Amino acid sequence: MNQFFKHCFSLLFIIWFSTSIYAQDTTQVIFEGRTNSKEQQAKPYVILISADGFRYDLADKYNAVFLKKMRDSGVSAESMKPSYPTLTFPNHYTIVTGLYPSHHGIVGNSFYGDNGKLKYTYTNPKSAGNGAWYGGLPLWVLAEQQKMISASFYWVGSEADIQGVRPTYYYRYNERIPITRRIQVIKQWLQLPEDKRPHFITVYFPQVDHEEHSHGTESDSVREAVQLVDQAIELLTQTIDSLNLPVNYVFLSDHGMINTDYQNPILLPQALDTTLFNMAVSGTIVQLYARKKSDIKPTYKKLKAEAKRYTPYLKKHMPAKWHYGKKDDCFKRIGDIVLVPDAGKVFNFFGRRSAKGDHGYDNDLKEMQATFYAWGPAFKQHLKIASFENIHVYPLISHILGLKQTCPIDGDFNVLKATLK
Repeated sequence: MNQFFKHCFSLLFIIWFSTSIYAQDTTQVIFEGRTNSKEQQAKPYVILISADGFRYDLADKYNAVFLKKMRDSGVSAESMKPSYPTLTFPNHYTIVTGLYPSHHGIVGNSFYGDNGKLKYTYTNPKSAGNGAWYGGLPLWVLAEQQKMISASFYWVGSEADIQGVRPTYYYRYNERIPITRRIQVIKQWLQLPEDKRPHFITVYFPQVDHEEHSHGTESDSVREAVQLVDQAIELLTQTIDSLNLPVNYVFLSDHGMINTDYQNPILLPQALDTTLFNMAVSGTIVQLYARKKSDIKPTYKKLKAEAKRYTPYLKKHMPAKWHYGKKDDCFKRIGDIVLVPDAGKVFNFFGRRSAKGDHGYDNDLKEMQATFYAWGPAFKQHLKIASFENIHVYPLISHILGLKQTCPIDGDFNVLKATLK
């Protein structure tokens, strides 16, 4: 474990230094007075673990020894298909709601709502922590509503008041708390009296994604981040298994990653008059919200005539396979015009440094595919399955926990039913 601690402290310092925009409140939030019902105390446990950006092939590419061992002894998918856009916030929230982004409302890492009057930005705690943005019924809300205690060591939406509910135990997102400390907290949660003990826990690791953005996918930094996560999962599993509880582990990621043409970014199109639109811009998707509807078609035609290395879409013409068009836009938050770059190309409208690795592209791309492994008493052993969409994780976990689904979802339990004993 010496190498683990070395990587842990060095990477955490780098990540902390480079992400000072995030809140750094390290205090655990606890909602007193909640208890598991007698029925829920008898249920098994699920720890849902996300390693951001952990592309489907990284365990093999960078020799994640422990994860390869657990996937081979449990369940592993060829890959897991993310939802479009293949971005962090939409996909993490899809995983815990079973809904496509257009159906749960988190349609990007940043976007506009309320007819362009309000902006959601993932780096702004006031919007990211505002439950009014979040549709669907996250797993922790479903659990708490049915008298099952939940806990979160980070997850998209876990800090927000969604339908009046947050996890009983959670932390506001920060990267100051060492991984070893996080694991000890999770152990302490599972050592609580049965009526106070969480049965559903979420855990999040950002390291791989950070290093891929900074250095691309072919770097020693990414190798170290993959092995750091691998060693952290090993330590977590060893620590929790010592408690002799029926704990099931689901290890997955939100999306993959591709190396970018970062030295030749797509600059602000001449055809785009920025005074006519509110814009939500990232390296891999640009959403344009017209201040006047009459400006949509003329601007679209100009963009289409000029476009190179990207494709402009009217919202009503978005590819149906993405579930991201006008008919799917339940919360009316998708842009009137959406600019989609070719694979590996990146937008850079404001002169910032472009990422060497990125995601957000077509979710059919091999490089965008995510990881899914699962092990524990509920899962079959030595089972390999084909790729599947991430909307199906929600009904799988709710079934393991014995929770009744109380609202419509896009996912289908039958897709992953065969993974269970």
